[in-house]
Amino acid sequence: MDTRHPIIVSGGFDDIRSRHLRFLEEAAKLGELSVLLWSDDLIREKTGTAPKFPLAERLYFLNAVRYVSRSIPVEKPVPQDIPAILNGKTGFIWVDEEPQANDANRSFCREHGVEYRLLPASQMAGFPEPSPMPSAPGRKKVVVTGCYDWFHTGHIRFTEEVSSYGDLYVIVGHDANLRLLKGEGHPLFSQDERRYVVGSIKYVKQALISSGEGWLDADPEIRQLKPDLYAVNDDGAKGGKREYCEKMGIEYLVLKRTPAPGLQRRSSTDLRGF
Repeated sequence: MDTRHPIIVSGGFDDIRSRHLRFLEEAAKLGELSVLLWSDDLIREKTGTAPKFPLAERLYFLNAVRYVSRSIPVEKPVPQDIPAILNGKTGFIWVDEEPQANDANRSFCREHGVEYRLLPASQMAGFPEPSPMPSAPGRKKVVVTGCYDWFHTGHIRFTEEVSSYGDLYVIVGHDANLRLLKGEGHPLFSQDERRYVVGSIKYVKQALISSGEGWLDADPEIRQLKPDLYAVNDDGAKGGKREYCEKMGIEYLVLKRTPAPGLQRRSSTDLRGF
């Protein structure tokens, strides 16, 4: 049983990137992490602009992050009845990033006898490789490959669907190969950062970096993993992958690219602008 303090963080978490995930990871090391997620109206009130992603999509993303126990929509940045929100749990710790120290959060904690803890920016440096997620014995191995350069809820939905077939290993393309396939300017984010982001999703058992070249740059990793299935989206079924699987004795699985229920379809090309 986890006897550590409940941990809360609060914010809009709009357009979630690696820095948000690093903060959530470090906060979760202190205890069971709950995110008080700002409503769309609250983001408009605090920033003067509408969120890039609506509440339902931000909730879906956060609830897929392995470091987050739950996400709770709130209409105020500092809800007064936090124990009720946390199902009666007390003794919680409010955590913020040191550069974003918040006077309102600090005042609330002081008035209610709650510990207010700041995490220094240095604690969120780097992209540690997430440890493999646990799994039940006898599960099949499933592998997917890709760029994952501008990570979004469409990627999460794909990992959620594929993980229903077995333990999911995601192999992200290394930087040099992506430049070879896509041209200069790619990728926007380094291979270590992309591996970290993908590996932070609870549907992914482990994220790896490819070491080969071309459309089958993940060949060395696939040979080492010996997966039962290789899964792709229907628009990613190219580059000789089907023939490769036939040669290797791997089941080839093609899935439709569909968003999670109630969410709109997302494209990395549209989000990053090229």
